[in-house]
Amino acid sequence: MTDAQDWIGREERQTDRMGVPLAHRWLATLDLTPRGEGPMPQGIHWCLCVPETPTARLGPDGHPAADGSPGSFLRPVAAPRRMWAGSSLTFHNPIQIGARIERISRIESIEEKEGSSGKLTFVTLAHETRSDNAPAVSEKQTLVYRDAPPPGTPPAPPPLGDTRFNDSEWDAVERFVPNLPLLFRYSALTFNTHRIHYDADYVREVENYRGPVVHGPLTATLLLRLAARACGENRLARFSFRGLSPAVADEELVLALRGPRDALELGAFAADGRQVMKVDAACHS
Repeated sequence: MTDAQDWIGREERQTDRMGVPLAHRWLATLDLTPRGEGPMPQGIHWCLCVPETPTARLGPDGHPAADGSPGSFLRPVAAPRRMWAGSSLTFHNPIQIGARIERISRIESIEEKEGSSGKLTFVTLAHETRSDNAPAVSEKQTLVYRDAPPPGTPPAPPPLGDTRFNDSEWDAVERFVPNLPLLFRYSALTFNTHRIHYDADYVREVENYRGPVVHGPLTATLLLRLAARACGENRLARFSFRGLSPAVADEELVLALRGPRDALELGAFAADGRQVMKVDAACHS
């Protein structure tokens, strides 16, 4: 396996078009009013410049194989389980329908650490998304690779407990059930073939989750929608999220927000209060 330092600084460039069909599909997925022109809501960038890996080059988990072959962007990592741990985003300008999109991705760092479950490899990617040559979104994304769980490990997340989320501690609370059709649609929008989002047998028998897992960026997009109702459409300046625990399809997800516009705190929680995602955000002044 090649040295990690050899991969730092590697870049990938992709182009796309913010077309009307994609706009309609994304808005329909989130039950939003269709539009054929103007700016799209924040979060659409995760559905642009998506990987176009041939099916023959997908790994056993459905992700593009990081095998070091020509055209491979990510460094090979021995640990089989890959998750999107979080992202820190700065929003510059809205992405307009019809705009030409360019994204430049760069491997910024690769770190190996020891965690309670074994060795972890963290890969930080820097993405710059431009819309008609204007800066749109700057993002630092963290991926984490880890080993498969040892036999006998209880499925994650733990079963729902008897406690309930406390609404009184938050300024705004919404409840939502991310069902399997929603997960299927979001996988299609992002061309994401990771099997944890749709293959129930694989999810339980290989990855050891209780059920299909809700995409991290989908949960983040739902929280972006909640923040937009506090700040206004396309008024978020920054948004940083960190995944804390898996969200499972067909189980209630509680979305919550509190704090002033320049220091918002948001979170996604299971019905029993287990935190799924933590977010810090701020609106434009």
